[in-house]
Order: sequence, then structure tokens, then C-alpha cells
Amino acid sequence: MSTLGDWQHGNARPASVPAVHALEKMLGLPHQALSELIPRIELSERSGALGELLDQVPGARDRNVDVLSRQDRAWADEAGRIWRITSRVVLRARRDGVDRYILRYFADAGSVLSRIDVEAVANCTVGQVRWRADAPVIVAELCFGQRLRAGETWLLEYRWTNPTGESSTVLAHAVRHRLELYTLELVFDPAAPPAECHAFTQTDYDEPIRPTAALELNTHHTVHLIGTPLLTGLHGIRWRLRD
Repeated sequence: MSTLGDWQHGNARPASVPAVHALEKMLGLPHQALSELIPRIELSERSGALGELLDQVPGARDRNVDVLSRQDRAWADEAGRIWRITSRVVLRARRDGVDRYILRYFADAGSVLSRIDVEAVANCTVGQVRWRADAPVIVAELCFGQRLRAGETWLLEYRWTNPTGESSTVLAHAVRHRLELYTLELVFDPAAPPAECHAFTQTDYDEPIRPTAALELNTHHTVHLIGTPLLTGLHGIRWRLRD
């Protein structure tokens, strides 16, 4: 009952909706009686919390750049929380005059959005930051400090720090347009190594997770995945915590 309550209130999400349908059948409930109670995290930029936040940042939906490569490095603390993510991104302007890049960040369950910090590390500054207390999503603006010409490339680096949130067992990046090269590295606290890890893909939040490769923890307590190229969908790492 506590698990169902967490799903209903958006504090956690099931691994796949088909699993919830199976649970409905086991409990003798009508089809979608439980799945309809699960709040959806909308990837759509035209609706939901994400759409509303993007409306507050002029030009946020415009596809002004192509992402040529992206490297994400994340850290899990002893409690299993993803407390920091650093990203290094190579962009190419699709038109003249591009001077910024828009971030979308989906926080883990239990996160206090007002305490999540986004920092510019290299070749950018933080502009507008928008969030809602009732939805685990943040939209932020990274400004280049100059205007690019069409075809010109730009490399920037930034990081998210989240001192709140619950322990997690999944980390993923949502790809909305073709991404030529993606690298995700996850660093575990030496005191809390995972029992097992695997890379996965998911066509949408409501679709089943498809494991793609088992990942072995190296001597530096990290695992990683490399995707080249990636199309739309979610690509990430999932793990099981030790008992």
C-alpha cells in the first residue's frame, strides 16, 4: 500500500506500466484502475509542467542548436542519492545569432527544488531558472556571452548539485533529437557499491525499460555507457542496491 501511495503522489514511479497492469489483474481491478493514478512526467514541450516552464523563457522551444556530443558524470553518495551531475556539451548553431542553450532537469523523488543549484563551469553563465513546487522539473538558461554564426560550434560545461532527494536506482538522459555521441559515467560511493548495474534504453516513460548491457564496477567505483549515435528516447543506467 505504501508503494502504491508513493506512485499515486508522484514520490516514486514503477519501472514499467505493464507491470502495473499485471498488478491490476492480480488484484482483480479493472484495466488501468491503478495506472491512471500514476502522474506522468511529460516529455512533451507543449503541455504539462515542462511546457508551462518553457513558456516563461522566450525562445526556449526553438531548436537553435544541434548537440554533437554530451558527456555526463554523476555521483551517488553513501545513501544512494544522485547528488551531483556535471555535463560537458558540444553544440553547433543551426542559424545565425544563437547565444544560449536551454536545460531541462528532472529531479529525483523527494527533491526540494529550491535547494537544487545549477552552476556554469566553462564558457557560459546561468541566465533564467524556472521551476514549480508541484512538479520535479527545472528549466534553466545557459548564456554564451556572444552570438554564434550558423554552423559555428560551442563547448560548454555546467553542473547540477542536489543535496536533497531520496536514494535512486536509475539515471537517464532524455534524447529529443539525434545525438552523435553520448557518454554517461556514474561514480558510486565506495561505502555503498551497487549489487548489480546495467545500461538500458526506453522509448518513453510509459514504456518498459530494455536492458542493453551489464555494467561492471571498475576499481575507481564507476560504471559508464557510451551511445553513438542515439535517437529519441531515454538512455541510462539502472542498478540494484545491496541489502
